[in-house]
Amino acid sequence: MKVLAVSVGTARPLPWHGRTLLSGIRKTPVDGPVEVTPLGLVGDEQGDRKHHGGPDKAVLLYPAEHYAAWVPLLGPLAQPAFGENLTTTGLLESDVVVRSIYAIGTVVLQVTQPRRPCYRLAAHHDVEDLAVRTQRSGRTGFYCRVLSPGHLAAGDPIELRMRPQHGPTVAEALRARSDNRDSRLYGASPDTAKESR
Repeated sequence: MKVLAVSVGTARPLPWHGRTLLSGIRKTPVDGPVEVTPLGLVGDEQGDRKHHGGPDKAVLLYPAEHYAAWVPLLGPLAQPAFGENLTTTGLLESDVVVRSIYAIGTVVLQVTQPRRPCYRLAAHHDVEDLAVRTQRSGRTGFYCRVLSPGHLAAGDPIELRMRPQHGPTVAEALRARSDNRDSRLYGASPDTAKESR
């Protein structure tokens, strides 16, 4: 298990349905160690602090293994194409158990929940129903809280510190939290969509 890219982004204008949103989904890989605090990576921002970020969604991980599956729809992709902070290898939603603890560099993270993408992901790639497609595919990535702040960098190994003996995987938690009514909102306008990035 390894970190392939560490990325941050400032909140910038993002056009969507004739209006302009603020979003930090357009991230850029960072060279060298990055400081990680209980609220996330230093230099990373969220445009909608009500639904994005916070201690339980401080760091977003996305498996690099998923990139190839998106090429037919989105074309060649450069990391981080999905607004993730950490692009990883070896950590899939079907294997990662919620509440598992991982060490990366001098940072300790705990898995909290699957990502439930909203219209910002669709706007980022200019694909109207991309949030719905991502949700249904199960290739969503997942959030972590920061148990121990520190520094991490691209190339760092990911060490499993604790895996609960009982509990859902990220994929199981995603299925349990999803229903058709919510899924219809993922591609909606900012006035109706309520889910997080």
